[in-house]
Amino acid sequence: MAYDRYVAICDPLHYHNILNRKHCLVLASGTWISGSLNSFVITIPATLMSFCQSRTIHQFFCDAKALINISCAGSKDVYIAIYIEILMYGVFPAMFCVTSYTKIIRVILQIKSKEGRKKAFSTCSSHLTVVIMYYMTGLVVYMVPPSEYSDVLEPVSSVLYSVVTPMINPLIYSLRNKDVKSALLRLLGGK
Repeated sequence: MAYDRYVAICDPLHYHNILNRKHCLVLASGTWISGSLNSFVITIPATLMSFCQSRTIHQFFCDAKALINISCAGSKDVYIAIYIEILMYGVFPAMFCVTSYTKIIRVILQIKSKEGRKKAFSTCSSHLTVVIMYYMTGLVVYMVPPSEYSDVLEPVSSVLYSVVTPMINPLIYSLRNKDVKSALLRLLGGK
């Protein structure tokens, strides 16, 4: 999405040449392949863990970090896998988004008309909002060190990360639609 917005704003005349059917197929295939690789990177070390105490996961869903909390051996490999995943699926995509949006904002600021800047920024603001929410909740889930509040913080962050962010994603994108805006205002009691 960040790449799509980058091409649409920074190189609009070549949009259809750059994001043609072949390029979109390569991007979609890359996403599927990296998602499959992601599953293998974390699943294989997780299956080698041993559990000697309770097998009850105190979490909203079963992920590697929840398994580490109840394991007695084999968690070192899972931690390594988590850090590899954070690098591959967290840091690199975040750097790509930051780079894209830095270039997009630079181009938007060079637009002469106020209306043009507003229109260009509105096409990116929904995606940027979702990306920020997703990365912030993900950081809390995977990067905050254990503390006395972990039993409360981790499940709440997991729900935000896995349920709330994807659930409000369509709402954020649809707020650009005038009919949705007016219905939401009516619902909230506004004019």
